Amino acid sequence: MTIWLRCNDIKSFEYVGKRVSIRGWVHRLRRQKENTFIIIRDDRGGIIQTVFRSEKASHLTIESSIEVDGLLQKDPRAPEGGYEIKGNNLKTFNLAQPDYPIGEYQSTELLLDNRHLALRTRRMIAIAKVRASITKFARQWLIENDWMEVTAPVIVKSAVEGGSTLFKLGYFGEDVYLSQSAQLYLEAMIFCLGPVWSLTPSFRAEKSRTVRHLTEFLHLEVEAPWVSLEDILRVQEQLVSFIIQNVINERFAELSQLKRNVTELKNIRAPFDRIPYEKAIEILQTNGFRIEENGNSRSIKWGDDLNVDSERELTKHYTNPVFVVGYPIQLKAFYVKEDRKSLGRGLSADMLAPKGFGEITSGGLREDDIVSLTKRLEEQGLNPATYDWYLDLRRYGSVPHGGFGMGIERLMRWLTDIEDIKDTVLFPRTVSRVVP
Repeated sequence: MTIWLRCNDIKSFEYVGKRVSIRGWVHRLRRQKENTFIIIRDDRGGIIQTVFRSEKASHLTIESSIEVDGLLQKDPRAPEGGYEIKGNNLKTFNLAQPDYPIGEYQSTELLLDNRHLALRTRRMIAIAKVRASITKFARQWLIENDWMEVTAPVIVKSAVEGGSTLFKLGYFGEDVYLSQSAQLYLEAMIFCLGPVWSLTPSFRAEKSRTVRHLTEFLHLEVEAPWVSLEDILRVQEQLVSFIIQNVINERFAELSQLKRNVTELKNIRAPFDRIPYEKAIEILQTNGFRIEENGNSRSIKWGDDLNVDSERELTKHYTNPVFVVGYPIQLKAFYVKEDRKSLGRGLSADMLAPKGFGEITSGGLREDDIVSLTKRLEEQGLNPATYDWYLDLRRYGSVPHGGFGMGIERLMRWLTDIEDIKDTVLFPRTVSRVVP
């Protein structure tokens, strides 16, 4: 099989004056009377300029797939590196129709409607590469630190994060749901495999139409036995710091293309500040933050959950992520362990990205006492019988344990400084979008 070099491979003095061959797509065309300048994009988003006599390239259209060979030469006028192929032979695999819908300036909705084609834009290619590096380095850190990768089912019988956001399915005559989280299954696996993690899709039937909500997202989840809350926080800050520093090194060009201030990211280092929940409320009160409720405005108070606006206010002056620790137990899911030394508080924490990007991880200790767990299920209107297998984990050899979940798209949104979370995933699913 012939090995074809990509654009960035041949941009080297090693190939100047030599005959080179490349395959790709017509990214841009500039026609002159005698010559036609073709910007070719390869299958990794690299580009290089090729020049042909106009009569030889007169048939070409944007996104036609072609094969070019010619002489590589150095020309400072050529885009992105000053290398250019003086074309000799031109082969067309597919002549694209001339009405290609993606131009240089298009509306957001048109780009979403044509996402299958908009993926070819250099911006989306850069986003896809950064995303791939995030998951790569997350895996690397977990593997190097002796965490075992596992998989959990996405067809389940019970809720993890509340029944109001479940997607119901028909399953051979009974009702089942798409998983909101792999957490309960990961908890089962710690008894036989120790520290475990998974990277799977999660589904939330939330009707939120915000810049940070998706109905399907990629969920990195981690669980371990014999840990304290502080152990879990250290894992999170070390993991996030490792991901960021390595992504900067591997994807500097892509982050620059996305106009991300990389200097800010280079300064991200563990440890991250820990802010007690009550201190967070005090800061918001001092800043005059108010909540809109039933058409009325009031000051935030202890017992209120943090939302998009309060998280933005709390973190607007931070450059590092911060943990908000010790939320009121009633704000958290049934599995969160209550602090026996400070009743009414959960042994949990959310990591908030700086400058208003909001929650990127949520985690803490899991309730390991069967009596307390059963009571919490009942308090939240859930039927303990539905969770009988989960309660078995407390009946037979329960241990202190905990973990966290991280939304890859939320981490992406902050890391790339992208406003809308829909642009952090290649094919977004929202309350109003299920195609393409």
